[in-house]
Amino acid sequence: MGGGGVTFYLGIDAGGSHCRARLVDASGRDIGTGQAGAANAGIGVEALRAVLSDVIGQAVAMLSPAERAQVRVGMGIAGIRRPGIRAALAQSDFGVGSVTLASDAQIAHLGAHGGGDGAILILGTGSAALLRIEGQEVALGGYGFPVSDEGSGAALGLSAVRHALRALDGRTQWTPLADAISARFDHDTIRAVAWMAQATPRDYGALAPIVMDHADANDPIARSIVEDAAGHVERFVETIVARGVVRCTLVGGLAPRLRPWLRVRTVAHLCPPLGDPLDGALRLAGLTFAPDRAVR
Repeated sequence: MGGGGVTFYLGIDAGGSHCRARLVDASGRDIGTGQAGAANAGIGVEALRAVLSDVIGQAVAMLSPAERAQVRVGMGIAGIRRPGIRAALAQSDFGVGSVTLASDAQIAHLGAHGGGDGAILILGTGSAALLRIEGQEVALGGYGFPVSDEGSGAALGLSAVRHALRALDGRTQWTPLADAISARFDHDTIRAVAWMAQATPRDYGALAPIVMDHADANDPIARSIVEDAAGHVERFVETIVARGVVRCTLVGGLAPRLRPWLRVRTVAHLCPPLGDPLDGALRLAGLTFAPDRAVR
């Protein structure tokens, strides 16, 4: 690698299901990447620090110690508003030049709107909206599963498990969705309850693709679950539009699958993102322009 005072930028997107890192040079050219599992605040400070250290190590593996000291990091952490998380991370030594912290929603917003005004609605393991109006941030939702996260992957999975248990009891109709979910527990309610005692939002979110697949196949219960989720998304968008936001963007892994379930009038308010959360994390780190995707 080159040396001598070259600044590198490392963006990290740490969410409920995965943690991704992208290292670029000052021109935006990709240098390294990193990837790991869940890295939200809910896993605890020590576990979170370990995951972050892991993805940083992966991304900067090709850099010399001197070059690592020139790395400026932007981290977007799901759940960073939890008491003590930001302070603990700020005091951590990740072996790099500097670290700037933000929420996962903030880096997603920076990526989607290039640092300008607008709104994002994150639809992933969890859900939350972040609005930027005349430079001021307004957050909606995102209070944590199961109290919040309406329309999210975790919410879809929770509804599917509820349906499966009721179907096993005979309290609701047996559908292909119930069969697919209960099969994961050998159609045994005791096994399901044991799983639930340890299940995380990520575990519930892993069931969301099953719900979406069965909804697309016209399973009546799956359709009702997805329609309910779409209703929550539409209420989010209506609230965002009522605040006077012009640009509204859906982001997150579940967004492409839920979008076709939204009404035309809702979709009319949506626009594509300018970049992804890692682009936003790089901007947070200090990169002054979006990386050129053509060089990847």
